[in-house]
Amino acid sequence: MRHVVYCSIPGLRQSDLSQMPALSAVTTTGDQQPLRSTFPAVTWPAQATMLTGKTPSEHGVIANGFYWREEQKVEMWTAWNDKIQAPQIWDRLHAISPDLTSAVWFPMLSKGCGADWICMPAPVHNPDGSESLWCYTKPTQLYGELLETLDHFPLKHFWGPLSNIQSTEWIIRSAVQAISKNQPRFSFLYLPHLDYAAQKQGPNSPEALAAVKELDGVIQVLVDGVHAVLDPADVTWVFASEYVISEVNHVTYPNRVLRDAGLLQVRVEDDGEHLDLNSSAWALVDHQFSHVFIKDAEPTVIQRVKQLFEAVDGIAEVLTAEKQAERGLAHERSGELMLVSTSNSWQAYYWWLQDDACPAFARTVDIHRKPGYDPVELYFDMATRRTPLDATLICGSHGVPSADNDQQSVIVSNQPDLLQGRSWCDLDLAEMLIAEVCRED
Repeated sequence: MRHVVYCSIPGLRQSDLSQMPALSAVTTTGDQQPLRSTFPAVTWPAQATMLTGKTPSEHGVIANGFYWREEQKVEMWTAWNDKIQAPQIWDRLHAISPDLTSAVWFPMLSKGCGADWICMPAPVHNPDGSESLWCYTKPTQLYGELLETLDHFPLKHFWGPLSNIQSTEWIIRSAVQAISKNQPRFSFLYLPHLDYAAQKQGPNSPEALAAVKELDGVIQVLVDGVHAVLDPADVTWVFASEYVISEVNHVTYPNRVLRDAGLLQVRVEDDGEHLDLNSSAWALVDHQFSHVFIKDAEPTVIQRVKQLFEAVDGIAEVLTAEKQAERGLAHERSGELMLVSTSNSWQAYYWWLQDDACPAFARTVDIHRKPGYDPVELYFDMATRRTPLDATLICGSHGVPSADNDQQSVIVSNQPDLLQGRSWCDLDLAEMLIAEVCRED
């Protein structure tokens, strides 16, 4: 009986494999091939594309967050699985046979999905603003079982200034426990460790290279744990880059550009200036791209904004609805325009023009209230308890698939014929993984 263990690893490069003896040992009988990431190459769209084999136009996951127009509300990092508008691997396996079970460990949109076993962080937000550690699991009692042997998931090490290998190690150890007990036919593991140092100090920094070796050490724990309960001959291992992180030395501020043009307004509140989502135009930024939402899709404003950003340093393309459709990006959730960065640049969400006018949450680690992704949280100062407002600190970003031969994504397996000597795209992975689960030895 075949068991497929699929590990999605953000930041994994083909060049990293030579520094990963554990991963190399488990795949020594197999093959490795380049893996092309579709745009946008960021967490939620990348995972949805891998799991459905569909483009953002089809699955609807257009960024790491959503702007719900009717409610005039931004939702960052809290959405449930129903936002994915296409069947996922576990749904399709169940349609073939209910015996084709799945375990899903930490992909961001997995809450409420149809897999048989699920675990992902879901801290409890208390009335006083504090958080209590917890995870969403299926079945519900599963987290209690994990607590008995592993203690709480170390959320503080999953993102922010204290991010380190402990979060990925907990993911692996808890997954091994679930695989040992339930022996799912398909297991999906999200292993985030390479994300942190590569964004903070750059993908070629000593810190990022050290992270590669740390990840390899806990991959050994995963392999040993799985092989202790499943015959290695029955296990197909697949490790794939979720995306690759590129070096950046430039940052753009789309909301400041729109504000300077008189198109973005702010609300002045007791704790600073807040973005007015009823503005003529504003940008939901996400690493190396952003969605620009234009009130009532006013054609003259769309054209004005397009021309405005075509002259902005660090912006490589401004995608209209027609261009988005050509690239599989057009969806009712998408902005009227999309801004695509040059490979050396990324986009910050800031709209204030003076630091003392920023809203209070800008100085915190707050992934939910910020209408856009903020990697500067990695530089949170523990002494002052503040996040700096210097976006130029960031040395690595992603979203635009890299054209650098030394910065290429990769897919690796222990099965000699699975990758078939061809280049792969993340759109191809769902079909391949389903076929491998169903393969008769």
